[in-house]
Amino acid sequence: MKSKISLPARARALARHWLRLQPRAVIPAKAQRAPKILHHVKRSGLGVEIGPSYGPLAPKREGFQVHVIDHLDRAGLMDKYRSHGMPVDQIEEVDFVWRGESYAELTGHRQHYDWIIASHLIEHTPDLIGFLLNCAEILKDDGVLSLAIPDARYCFDHFRSPSSVASAIDAHLARRVRPSPGTVAEHHLSAVARAGRIAWSARDRGIYSFVHTHAEARATMEKACDTEAYLDVHVWCFTPHSFRLMIQDLYELGLQPFRECSFFPTAGCEFYVTLGRQGSGPGLDRLALLKKARREFAAA
Repeated sequence: MKSKISLPARARALARHWLRLQPRAVIPAKAQRAPKILHHVKRSGLGVEIGPSYGPLAPKREGFQVHVIDHLDRAGLMDKYRSHGMPVDQIEEVDFVWRGESYAELTGHRQHYDWIIASHLIEHTPDLIGFLLNCAEILKDDGVLSLAIPDARYCFDHFRSPSSVASAIDAHLARRVRPSPGTVAEHHLSAVARAGRIAWSARDRGIYSFVHTHAEARATMEKACDTEAYLDVHVWCFTPHSFRLMIQDLYELGLQPFRECSFFPTAGCEFYVTLGRQGSGPGLDRLALLKKARREFAAA
């Protein structure tokens, strides 16, 4: 099962650094996250971790056979994060520095890896379907893609509506390699903090406040219109069941080959989904998924 639309060659020049970790204020500790993210990861297998930066979930030093993809080499990442007080000693050697090419081109392999881990990444991809196809190209038939995804209810996306299948399809057909000006504007207009924090948990309370002004949103939107530079925003917003529904719909439409292998509900500000060609699906019919997604959004 493969889309007829391929990733454009010009992605090398246009795509940029959405391979990065996001603010981790209420992301659970590794000991709490790892069992969910690694649930289907074969420790004896060969995998890829995309953009682990200073927080690898399957580190080489713990015996994982893993190739690291990031937007800078290790020295570059250490320079970047040292000034922010991050644990740069946790940064591992980067095997492949990504410049926008497909992962198959970058690694030189197709249907080669047993697993891929991507934490807080998929929401940044301008072409969500393209990203899934890109991962599928380097995974074995029984390989898995393990995702940690921010729950829009508990981060700065709180007042944005969950992303639609229509938007995902349109972005793919348009071969998007960077966020549209409209997406950039919406991100900046809607971003909020709660009690001064841009991410929180279901238990937290506090007053909402906007992160950006209209002037800032306008300036960034105009920059998106006038330049081919990548502007890093959340292109996609999900609640747990809106994401599960989108993946199932895209599968049924023949646009991507993955089904759900496992799902773990929100902890802190993130939820966890593992996908694979041999996944059995969400175990809920489409109407049940849609109702759950609507209830999540309404409750927020």
